[in-house]
Amino acid sequence: MSKRHPIIAVTGSSGAGTTTTGQIFRRLFASEELNAAMVGGDSFHRYTREQMARLAAKGQFGERNHFALEANHIDRLEALFYDYSHTGNGRYRQYVHDEDRQLVEAGHKPGTFTAWGPLPADTDLLFYEGLHGGVISESYNIAQYVDLLIGVVPIVNLEWIQKIHRDTNQRGYSQEAVVQTIINRMEDYVHDIVPQFSHTHINFQRIPLVDTSNPFIARDVPSEDESMVVIHFRDSNEVDFSWLLQAIPQSTLSRHDTLVIPGPKMALAMELIIRPMIQRLMAGRTFA
Repeated sequence: MSKRHPIIAVTGSSGAGTTTTGQIFRRLFASEELNAAMVGGDSFHRYTREQMARLAAKGQFGERNHFALEANHIDRLEALFYDYSHTGNGRYRQYVHDEDRQLVEAGHKPGTFTAWGPLPADTDLLFYEGLHGGVISESYNIAQYVDLLIGVVPIVNLEWIQKIHRDTNQRGYSQEAVVQTIINRMEDYVHDIVPQFSHTHINFQRIPLVDTSNPFIARDVPSEDESMVVIHFRDSNEVDFSWLLQAIPQSTLSRHDTLVIPGPKMALAMELIIRPMIQRLMAGRTFA
């Protein structure tokens, strides 16, 4: 961790909602007038989309399986976090998504990467959003550099529903292909993704209030109105639960360290909980 160069990371699997969470953080940074270095976890994938497809055909990693540490440049991610925490600098690149119009118009092919280069200069903090922001393994310890680590963790059936819905409706995959991807990824999900949520400072877990017992036949994603969000804090002593219960309508405590809120209140809850944490991080910076 670094008082001078803070790092905030949001970790969660594909389809879990980390992108939406990232948008909330961007609004927070803008309202606090903070210049954040924004880093996407996709940029640390080891293989392009075409390379991963070829590996999948050979039975390696499973189709589009970036959950596995071996399929990513975890060493480069750890180096970025180390360098930024010590110097405020570091090297990264961007993954080119189909919807990244500016990068595509600049000549980059979707499913590939830009060249490695330095982070923007003179940023106030680093924000990471992706799969591996809380990794601790025999070879790596990413989490040790993160000042605020947040997990976004829908219950697994909901996560699958969200992924199936996104990949079939927005990315053109068949449902059979998406289900097979889920199956292929399961071992790496259990070994490389799930353990990170024991290292987070806060976990936001969305739970549907409708029947999702068979996620593979669900026709739509349960809405926010059909959900609750369970928010678990690693250190409950730092949380003013009395104030949060008053500020968030219909919120309750299920345990001394766990707040439960209506689904539509998640953005409000994130702002109320995280804004003071960001303010404390920035106020605590030292410039020796």
